[in-house]
Amino acid sequence: MFLSSRSTHGPRRAVISTAALTVAALALSACGGGGGGGGGSTGGGDGSITIFNGATGTITENFNPFSTTALQPTLGVIFEPLYYYNLAADVDPEPLLATDFSWNDDGTELTITTRDDVTWSDGEPFTAEDVAFTFNLIHETPALNTGGIAATAEATDEHTAVLTFPETSFMQEPQVLGNQAIVPEHIWKDVADPTTEVNSDPVGTGAFTVDSFSAQSYVLASNPDYWGGEPAIHQVRYISLENADSASASLVAGDVDWMSAFLPGLEDIIKGNEDISYVNTPALTTVMVACANADLGCTGPQTDPAVRQAIYHALNRDQLNNLAGGGFAGVASPTMLLPERDQKWIADPDQVEIPQAADTATAEQILDDAGWVAGSDGIRTKDGERLSLTIQTVTGWSDYISLNDAMTQQLAEVGIELKPTQVSWNEWSAAQTGGNFQLSLDSIGLGASSNPYFTYNKFYATDSTVPVGESASAGNASRFSDPTVDAALETARSTSDEAVQQEAYAQIQEVITEQFPYIPIYVNSMLTEFNTSRATGWPTDEDTYAMPASWKSWDNGQVLKTIEPVG
Repeated sequence: MFLSSRSTHGPRRAVISTAALTVAALALSACGGGGGGGGGSTGGGDGSITIFNGATGTITENFNPFSTTALQPTLGVIFEPLYYYNLAADVDPEPLLATDFSWNDDGTELTITTRDDVTWSDGEPFTAEDVAFTFNLIHETPALNTGGIAATAEATDEHTAVLTFPETSFMQEPQVLGNQAIVPEHIWKDVADPTTEVNSDPVGTGAFTVDSFSAQSYVLASNPDYWGGEPAIHQVRYISLENADSASASLVAGDVDWMSAFLPGLEDIIKGNEDISYVNTPALTTVMVACANADLGCTGPQTDPAVRQAIYHALNRDQLNNLAGGGFAGVASPTMLLPERDQKWIADPDQVEIPQAADTATAEQILDDAGWVAGSDGIRTKDGERLSLTIQTVTGWSDYISLNDAMTQQLAEVGIELKPTQVSWNEWSAAQTGGNFQLSLDSIGLGASSNPYFTYNKFYATDSTVPVGESASAGNASRFSDPTVDAALETARSTSDEAVQQEAYAQIQEVITEQFPYIPIYVNSMLTEFNTSRATGWPTDEDTYAMPASWKSWDNGQVLKTIEPVG
């Protein structure tokens, strides 16, 4: 089994063994069509569900919404932002703790109108003072400012907060409105150190509160005074399992109601159990990251743009999807945007999707023109350098290991030797951020909103990278740098006019689809499974009202407010 996301911020992959599939098959035969007991309940719905969000081993208590290691439902379920941004669809943000916002003309002042019918879970009223306090606390405590928010705030009345920025900051809008939990001033003004606070009894505005906690599981209870109305689901149990094999067996046995995993043979599992359903929302583009910039210290044949172009054309992505993606992967775009969600931002209609078949003739011509000559063993050389590339992936990421095996064969057909290596997650991450690699398998993740700025600024801006040997923690591990891209990003961040932004992104796309510092393979599947015997109203392919992944913060709050008990 594979947890259906991957990020350079932490390991999210797990492996299911053949033995685990056998266990699942036995469980299916035992369960028949029944849903099982979901943590002890039998038949129908009792307003209680069980979630596996990837936690294995001991659970460490942390409900601090400023902490990067907070337990996942802290954001969206217990604490809320001002707006909800649904990254699964091209839709407007949904008002939560705010009902309106507006910018001044030069993008240095953001005025927010707060909702007037909200109380904190301890009964105290929520006001604009809480909003101003939250952003001032971030401003005064740099260690809390993981989102790069540059603002001070003032509550001008009970329902109005004004954020002031030192320069044009239209592009901070999604981070401020949709990716920052608001905290109660009456609680957090007395917290001695907000960077280390565990917040074991969190007071939030969300639809759920913490009911109990242990090292193996914790339970949230519905908030009867929630401003949007008490959820129909009254109890949510988050569990830790021993390993990924246990997760698949628990789903099939009916002991887990919501999880996100890639399960081999999923269609057969669904056919054998009418109470299990799934949704696939591909959103993370699997890429070969190339250490591309020789000027910043990258070494190897991959620093030649012609080599990266040849790799792009030589890949048979249909075969890669079938061999490694289980047939569930989506088609990627050479622009690194999502073809279905982001089509309006893609300037060239021919670049909406990547051709799925290999174009070996084009790949070979590119290498020929660049002076890479085939040797006696079929591998090309240039100026005495062999076209041999190492590519790293994490031990246990078996779909990526399968990708490497298949790509090794595909690239050999055009004279490129690919040499896969498997390393621990810590080694992989350190090598990629430090620049000590040639190629690395990773994925381009979700930004603060669907606006392309957040992808392009993170992964392509010169300001987001550093020389080899320093940590490119801002995201641009490729060390890519291009003045046209940097100028276009500056234009995009300085305006709220989408037409102007589209012109800027067209310039970026023209560069990156020639340079390919990140070589797209496919949009990795994001499979999420549900047990429908106890709850209905889960996201579907037709209605992705939220990103359905069980590990996805913010979105979980929307899902848990929407689903209802069966019966």
